[in-house]
Amino acid sequence: MSRAPRSASARRDWGSDDSHAPILHVDMDAFFASVELIDRPELRGKPVIVGGRQRGVVLAATYEARASGVHSAMPMSRARVLCPQAIVISPDHTRYRDVSRAVMRILSDVTPVIEPLGIDEAFLDVSGARRRLGSPSVIGARLRERIAAELRVPASVGIAATKFVAKLASSHAKPDGLLLIPSEATIPFLHSLPVGALWGVGERTAEHLGRLAIRTVEELANTPLDTLQAAIGHSAGRRLMDLAWGRDPRAVEPVRREKSIGHEQTFAENLTLPAELAAVLLDQAHRCAARLRAGELFTASVSIKVRYSDFTTLTRSHVLDAPTDVAHEIYLASRQLLSGVVIPPGGVRLLGVRCESLSDAARTAVQVRLDDSGPERRDAEVAMDRIRQRYGSTSLTAASLVRVPTTENARGDLS
Repeated sequence: MSRAPRSASARRDWGSDDSHAPILHVDMDAFFASVELIDRPELRGKPVIVGGRQRGVVLAATYEARASGVHSAMPMSRARVLCPQAIVISPDHTRYRDVSRAVMRILSDVTPVIEPLGIDEAFLDVSGARRRLGSPSVIGARLRERIAAELRVPASVGIAATKFVAKLASSHAKPDGLLLIPSEATIPFLHSLPVGALWGVGERTAEHLGRLAIRTVEELANTPLDTLQAAIGHSAGRRLMDLAWGRDPRAVEPVRREKSIGHEQTFAENLTLPAELAAVLLDQAHRCAARLRAGELFTASVSIKVRYSDFTTLTRSHVLDAPTDVAHEIYLASRQLLSGVVIPPGGVRLLGVRCESLSDAARTAVQVRLDDSGPERRDAEVAMDRIRQRYGSTSLTAASLVRVPTTENARGDLS
């Protein structure tokens, strides 16, 4: 859910010439909430929030809830105050990933030049698909129609000459729309926007720019570069000036190397018992390991994230003796890290495992181990993967996880 400022006065029609606008940004509207509404059509048109019922943060909200000021990453306690009539739904990340994969398969039918950005958006370069499928505008419209018809979730599409402008266009096309920014309209479109629309302009940078009376992209574009760099730094000033004038040479990258894979959970009630925390770590280790194997990746470093009841947050990391994609080894490392953390009387509110320093499994030399973490254990986990793929993610789990504590909010991510 993007919260970048949008201009209410920005035009919604910038022309129809897409001959030099081959980049599409496809962004699923309020994705988690939209997936939940697939099987709950009676909730359409109502304020719906996906997140913990009492704790945690907002993961997604329908536009009816956003009208009350609710947005992603907002504490649920605050969201409930702003929108007390909202219907709160606990997240189902397995379902979200399944729908995400289906969306990406539809996009891959158009072009192999796809750059996914998380679970609910992607860039496409359709230069090579014009002759077969039509113009970028035709392709964008058909993609939206097919996603809606086959998956029953809405998608907005931005079309432009560059990735940055295509992403801005999809943001202004929401909800459930399509916006083309022809190449010749790039600068007029950008200069109609608030400065916060530029990538990298957060609250702090906006404050620095505000001291220079810079509140729009046009004002920034017409500021002397040395003045801008003196205010926000040399590299940041140069980058923002380039964006303000539509300069974005980045190509759509079909293959993106994930920097890390992780899973974290916010609990309905704080956990204090070591056995409960260890069970959560084991569950998270299995989730991370399965995703490593699915992506043909190994991890060389494991970290944990611990948040106390007072919101104090600690992170600890450990470099493994050898790269792995085996849950048992990830679990042992994370449990060792947790053993060095003092659990206060108030307990643990959130616990997470993250696998870092990822490498291509096919190119990684794996050290032969002499303990019980040898190939037999990995073979068993691979067999578990196959069973889950065939019968569902909840069809098989470790026996010790049958009574894993109930969680309010669980989140897995790639970054």
